[in-house]
Amino acid sequence: MGILHDDVVIINQSKNEAEPSVITINCPDKTGLGCDLCRILLFFGLTIVRGDGKWCYIVLWVIPKPIIKWDTCSWELLKNRLIGTCPSCSSAFGISYYSSELPSSMVTDVFLIKLFCYDRKGLSHDITTVLCNLELNIKKVKVSTTPVGTVMNLFFVTDTRELLHTKMRQEETYEALVDVMQAAIISCNIEKVGPEVTACSQASPFLSSAITNDVVLCTSNNVSVTMDNSFSPAHTLVQIVCQDHKGLLYDIMRTLKDYNIQISYGRFYIKQGRKCEIDLFITQADGKKIIDPSMQRALSSRLQMELLRPLRVVVVSRGPDTELLVANPVELSSKRRPLVFHDITLALKMLNTCIFLAEIGRHVIGDQEWEVYRVLLDEGASLSTPRRKIEEGVWKLLMGWEQI
Repeated sequence: MGILHDDVVIINQSKNEAEPSVITINCPDKTGLGCDLCRILLFFGLTIVRGDGKWCYIVLWVIPKPIIKWDTCSWELLKNRLIGTCPSCSSAFGISYYSSELPSSMVTDVFLIKLFCYDRKGLSHDITTVLCNLELNIKKVKVSTTPVGTVMNLFFVTDTRELLHTKMRQEETYEALVDVMQAAIISCNIEKVGPEVTACSQASPFLSSAITNDVVLCTSNNVSVTMDNSFSPAHTLVQIVCQDHKGLLYDIMRTLKDYNIQISYGRFYIKQGRKCEIDLFITQADGKKIIDPSMQRALSSRLQMELLRPLRVVVVSRGPDTELLVANPVELSSKRRPLVFHDITLALKMLNTCIFLAEIGRHVIGDQEWEVYRVLLDEGASLSTPRRKIEEGVWKLLMGWEQI
């Protein structure tokens, strides 16, 4: 008879803020499903504190991240997004609920939100928060400050709800922006643009040097990855011990997805001191164990690197100017880590540092595609805040560690 949609995702919301809510997912499996589910939870500002799953019966214990200032977590909306990415439900609904999960043959409309306004501290973060709350995925951004104290904000977005072409949805977006910006807003225009605006990637040797040479800010974050083929006749056991950070499970799952690895069973929990232990029973795409030592070394090394530095953060000099660079690897499927620009702008707002220019672009560095956030800091503000403090503050907030 199949699985009823109401039974695919069950959310038991905690009545006590100190206790985690429990999400149960029961659906057919697919390679990369764990990555897709973790990405959705990360987008909703939820942290997984415990997880257990066999084939595709998954139980996750989640809590909202206190640093994310959402009004409330829309549990019904979250449920719809999770259902939409499950293989059993996509065909029944005709289209996935979660726009970033659309088949590659389908083109998601890209819209340009052109916002002209007076400048003030925290402006970029306030705009970004509004767009995130509206479920508008920021694909690219250009922020330019003029000498007379005005700012032109160009946000290239896709709409998770696929409704931004309608007058009602555009009015909702405009009203939400006006509500947070008040008299600072001068004009706002929303128009559809071609997807090629956000699709281009380019090679950049300068960015390669800046990103690959940055210093690891938390050298005590040791990552241990071991593989064993003696525990199971059919699976390779991967055991990971590392420090917790925001999006930890997503970073593990996206790495395994890029290697086309299937997870048959997994268990995740956090011990005291943010120490995490993860056990995963995995197979290759052909259903066999990972026997080849070179393959084991490659996968182990990649996991260690991605968990030690899931993002790269560096502050560099551009002549008299100071520029913040943040980069994170893009999945082979072209999907990316959510809320990065939100967290960057929040960190700078907390550091009392203003943005003069900002851009998001994709660059090919070696054999890896990266999403790179380039933020030129306001000269006066950057001089008042030490470069090292900016670097550490942005890094810690992106990793979900202590507040600035």
